[in-house]
Amino acid sequence: MAKILVTGGAGFLGSHLCDLLIGKGHDVLCVDNFFTGSKANVAHLLGNPLFELLRHDVTFPLYVEVDQIFNLACPASPIHYQFDPVQTTKTSVHGAINMLGLAKRTRARILQASTSEVYGDPEVHPQPEGYWGRVNPIGIRSCYDEGKRCAETLFFDYYRQHNLDIKVLRIFNTYGPRMHPNDGRVVSNFIVQALKGDAITIYGDGRQSRSFCYVDDLLDGMMRLMESPAGVTGPINMGNPKEFTMLELAETVIRLTHSSSKLVFEPLPQDDPRQRQPDISLARSQLGWEPRVSLEDGLKETIAYFRKALAV
Repeated sequence: MAKILVTGGAGFLGSHLCDLLIGKGHDVLCVDNFFTGSKANVAHLLGNPLFELLRHDVTFPLYVEVDQIFNLACPASPIHYQFDPVQTTKTSVHGAINMLGLAKRTRARILQASTSEVYGDPEVHPQPEGYWGRVNPIGIRSCYDEGKRCAETLFFDYYRQHNLDIKVLRIFNTYGPRMHPNDGRVVSNFIVQALKGDAITIYGDGRQSRSFCYVDDLLDGMMRLMESPAGVTGPINMGNPKEFTMLELAETVIRLTHSSSKLVFEPLPQDDPRQRQPDISLARSQLGWEPRVSLEDGLKETIAYFRKALAV
């Protein structure tokens, strides 16, 4: 049994991670300020003696004793991270400093949930870890993109300067049950609109692409990275390399929900990436990982969750 801290533990990814860790017999401290996380996501764990929930903002120091830290705290959808961009940057940067400081004091292994957004609107496709990205440093997405890039800088500086045991994971579009219905991310947007019979909003011409990874696959890779030898620091891309256009995703969601929703087209938001596809060669070679859940199978699980949550 390890004592494991999960920041952002009541969020979409964090709550599934807490389930997985407790299933393995670990003692889990779930920390969340509930800006985008929800108590409902972890309500089923509250009576478990291996689980503890703490309301806390990672922009402030935390004094606990732990063996491992999964640093997932940060709003991850444009609607939420642009709502208070200064706080978003502080969460990524101050949060990283505080969690790295905690890891330094306790000598804990620490994993940073970074993002494909560090690549910005890429000129290299698919994106390998050695690509430095193409990010607008003063755009409306910069609070998240540059915040996560700075967090990676801090992780590697603590690694070089203090010999800290770090892991950095670059997460590409991940979806599944417990996504926030109003988070503005494309999978949840399309499913909610389709289930309600509303028009499905396509930004731009719909030919921009994304690669969608089901939550179970992502967590399998995250655990493999956390349990890998100390020399495997990352950054490591994790996502599904199969690429889909927004039109293809919308058509699949309409078919699986049996919806009569029509498509409507809106202007493309500023700095919205045209393509996003991970090169997962490193994950394959260093972790023996690759995704197994097809988009259609993952969407069926996610649609079932939203159908129940929305009671439609």
